[in-house]
Amino acid sequence: MSYVSESSSLNKALRQQYLSLPQGNFCQVTYVWIDGSGEGLRNKTRTMDSEPKSVADIPEWNFDGSSTGQSKGHNSDMLLIPVCMFRDPFLLDPNKLVLCEVLKPTRETAESNHRNRCNKVMEKVKELHPWFGMEQEYTLLGVDEHPYGWPRFGFPKPQGPYYCSVGADRAFGRDIVECHYKACLYAGIKISGTNAEVMPSQWEFQVGPCEGIEMGDHLWMSRFLLYRVCEDFGVVATLDPKPMTGDWNGAGCHINVSTVQMREQGGIEHIEKAIKKLSKRHAEHIRVYDPHDGEDNKRRLTGRHETSSIHDFSSGVANRGASIRIPRQVGQEKCGYFEDRRPAANCDPYAVTCVMARTCMLEGEEDAHELE
Repeated sequence: MSYVSESSSLNKALRQQYLSLPQGNFCQVTYVWIDGSGEGLRNKTRTMDSEPKSVADIPEWNFDGSSTGQSKGHNSDMLLIPVCMFRDPFLLDPNKLVLCEVLKPTRETAESNHRNRCNKVMEKVKELHPWFGMEQEYTLLGVDEHPYGWPRFGFPKPQGPYYCSVGADRAFGRDIVECHYKACLYAGIKISGTNAEVMPSQWEFQVGPCEGIEMGDHLWMSRFLLYRVCEDFGVVATLDPKPMTGDWNGAGCHINVSTVQMREQGGIEHIEKAIKKLSKRHAEHIRVYDPHDGEDNKRRLTGRHETSSIHDFSSGVANRGASIRIPRQVGQEKCGYFEDRRPAANCDPYAVTCVMARTCMLEGEEDAHELE
């Protein structure tokens, strides 16, 4: 069994004694933001005199950007701008979690802040009512970075019995998965499901359908809850797109996309038009679909293990080896949505939904590039 962190062995019952103490009319608000890596999340908490009724009631704050890779030490203050509020499943009501955008002291957008640009695009396409759903795969590791539940020396049995599995010899870490699911529901995140994945110790949860900018907000906060639940259990969740080399599946973050036109009768025509547009911008999308301009996805998109080749664009009905999959039911009913299987597990959902909307929903090339 992989090692767990020392903090996970602390007395949780004793912790609960303090968490259950009354807090008067005060409210603890935890600010959450994306750090300079474009992948990591940071958080800190402040006391408010009363429970905020909406995100508009939560004041701006600041942090030391030189410690998060977002500024230099001689000018380190960065601004936290609250954009989306959730209930706190760890400290419970009336306490809150708030997702924040990061701005420079000049109020320019920080380099790691893709939400600002995404929101502008979503405003331009809002009449299309774009719905997104994202399927977040992740892998559980011990603090020693060895897959959780794998033999200390060697490997588990080959892939085959683990997908949607049940049993102590097949499903590793279900407690974490179920606690995360409940935490998301309590928080108000639009989590829609979960399942064990093909590689042992690998799991998936789905968020959506969400409209417009809401997709990125809810997926980022669901990731924060995942990391926070794993912290309590003493294990680590990684979004590495290929955590284990060899004959093991990688980890993606497939995105399901539709507009009101695609969802209406005969919408397959609009789905096919969108796929044709995507075929012309394959290279650009690959650069956006992980934080390192496609370098992470090179290890995953090999044409094997239910992936398409990173070098080629393809599409098909019910084809999990294609870049774009049209679900069989959509092919039969001639309306619905399509699935882009290329985004890596560690993608930024703001960047992914932004480029998807630009490519598929803005009318001309001029519009599509206007906000780049």
